[in-house]
Amino acid sequence: MRVVIAGGHGKIALRLARLLSDRSDAPVGLIRNPDQVADVEATGAEAVPCDLERTTPEEVAEILLGAGAVVFAAGAGPGSGAARKFTVDQGASVLLAEAAERAGVSRFIQISSMGAGSPPAPGRDEVWTAYITAKTAAEEDLRARPLDWTILRPGRLTDEPGTGLVTLADPPLPSGAVPRDDVAAVIAALIDAPETRHRVLELIGGAVPVTEAVRLVLMR
Repeated sequence: MRVVIAGGHGKIALRLARLLSDRSDAPVGLIRNPDQVADVEATGAEAVPCDLERTTPEEVAEILLGAGAVVFAAGAGPGSGAARKFTVDQGASVLLAEAAERAGVSRFIQISSMGAGSPPAPGRDEVWTAYITAKTAAEEDLRARPLDWTILRPGRLTDEPGTGLVTLADPPLPSGAVPRDDVAAVIAALIDAPETRHRVLELIGGAVPVTEAVRLVLMR
């Protein structure tokens, strides 16, 4: 399957691209900076320069033609100000979803965040408030579209080695951490589970193997 990953140079995206390549899928990483091409290609993925803050849905739809799934893994990242939370975490997701509709690619997995879907907690700083507000708005936009979407809200992300053991469930889950390796593994499994369409799922570390965790979700 051709899988297009927005934010293709991100830590989760690179892990996901390698997993998909290893199982003989055809991942495509959309990247803002052409200097990142080599890093993406090292995972076995195709790298396509595409700045989602400066392009149009029509241009992105051309890239998506023939894809079996789209994954929104982009984010403004640490160190960015509040404004870019809205242009990337919200605006780029909305643009990608619009492009997927235009290209006829129905399977869309959005990486969101635990905390989205509710008002930001009082007392948090401006950037965190903007981040959660933007993620919530992106979720709301996606949920209103006629796509086979799945929204994944991971907890606090770490670079610890993946364990392959997670807790995956409908919200709310208690706050917790999860390795990026395991987030990528869950996304790969969700791509193969279109029955999870129109579900919002939260993810933290746990004791259940990834494939079993997805199977259990399908039973609920």
